[in-house]
Formats: sequence, structure tokens, C-alpha cells
Amino acid sequence: MQDAPAHDVVAPSTVTMLAVNNIEVVYDNVVLVLKGVSLDVKAGQITTLLGANGAGKSTTLKAISGILFTERGSITKGSISLEGMPIHGRRPFEVTKLGIAQVFEGRRVFESLSCEENLIAGAHIERDMGKIRDGIERVFTYFPRIKERRNQLAGYLSGGEQQMLVIGRALMSSPKVVLLDEPSLGLAPMLVEEIFGIVKRLVSEQSLSVLLVEQNANMALTVADHGYVMENGRIVLEGSAEQMRSNSDIREFYLGINEGGSKKSYRDVKHYKRRKRWLS
Repeated sequence: MQDAPAHDVVAPSTVTMLAVNNIEVVYDNVVLVLKGVSLDVKAGQITTLLGANGAGKSTTLKAISGILFTERGSITKGSISLEGMPIHGRRPFEVTKLGIAQVFEGRRVFESLSCEENLIAGAHIERDMGKIRDGIERVFTYFPRIKERRNQLAGYLSGGEQQMLVIGRALMSSPKVVLLDEPSLGLAPMLVEEIFGIVKRLVSEQSLSVLLVEQNANMALTVADHGYVMENGRIVLEGSAEQMRSNSDIREFYLGINEGGSKKSYRDVKHYKRRKRWLS
């Protein structure tokens, strides 16, 4: 038997990059928001987290990136690890240094800074200006539109350009895992396709792993390798993206497709065939 090509020797899907294990998150020492959430992000894959507004998706990202304390939240149970190293309880700058970058919902650019200055701000953990310049050029390779506007104030960019900029800014810390929170929000469908196409390229070419929170379930399941559904602070369903796309509950309540051809609101959901990982 011939040896497999070198790039096929290690299957990325077998390596867990980020592991969230049975975490609980409490706000103000009173409100229990996450109730035993467990999920894995495999190396070199896009994992998507779906759910209605208020399900706990963004809180999960904040728990991973370490910014819960800014909203008076804390992890009271469970663990989070990056490549097997515990990271829960660390401050955001420490989590960034270890290799996790978060792209927040709402395209939070520094409006009074130029595009290039925004990128430099994203490299705050790097002191070598040569490496920072290399990082900027790498971002421009994937986002040529930002290169064209490198000296323009970020506040004057279109919504799609601002989304490209904040993803590029996250890349400046050379992350292993990128947490993407609602990148399609408020964007035209063609721009959404363009941005997700670039994310797919980054995962393939830069060995990134991505945890994607997204309301556009159809697009998320098109680009993702694996998916989870969150409901009321719990993971209630998981599977490969292909399995999720063919799941009748997902098709009906997230993709708006049922066997009769009519649409149905998520509010009509009675229950899921739940995989209660938080009880295992």
C-alpha cells in the first residue's frame, strides 16, 4: 500500500482544538444563563452554534474569550481548554495570547482610526513591527478591499467592509481559534456569501479553527463542518453539518422548510429530540 500524501497524514477532524466541558455561567451571582454547556471545536474546521435570540450563544463565546467579568458574569462550574490547556478564569489578554480571538457582533470598528490603524490595534500582543507589517499584508491578501481603503477612516466604510476589517483585525493576533459572532448581521446576501467564502479560505489556508454563532442557519450549515443547537442555555442537538441540514427539526424551525412546503416560526417549537450532553 502506498503512503498517503503528506497533507493527508493528519486528519484535522480528529484533533480537538477547543473544548468546552459542562460549563455553567451565572450573572450577578443570581441568574443562571448557561446550564451545563459542552461543545468541541476541531482543528481546521468551522463549528457553528445555532439558536434563537437569548439562547446563550454569545454568552458561550464570552465565556471562552474571558470577557464575562465585564458584564458581571462568571463561570461557576465546568472547564474550557485550548489544545488541552485549561483557559477558563483567565483574563482576555491572556486568552488572546494563547491563541483565541473574538469578532464581536455589530462590527465594532474604531471609527476614528484608519483601516490600517485598526489592524495595528489588533496586534496589541505583538511588539515586533516587522511581524505586524507582515500581518497587515497577510490581511490585505484576503481582504483587498481593505487594502484599497487602508488610509480611510473605518467609520466611513460600508457595513460589509467593516465586517471584513474586524475579521482582519482579529487575524492580527495570529489566532488558532476565531470566535465569530453573527458576521452576517445586517449585510446583503452577496456580501454574506463573499465574507463566508473568505472565512472558508482562511480555515483552509491558515490552519484556523472557527466557532461561528450565526442567525443565518442556512448559510452557517453550508460552510460549517459540525453544528450544535442551543436552547435556553443548553445544547439540545449536535451533529455534522450534513446531518443538521437533513434533520427535520432543523429544516422546519431554522431553515423554514417542512414536508408540506409551508414555513413555521421557531416560536412554535414544542421540543427537540434532545441529546442531553449536560446530563452525561
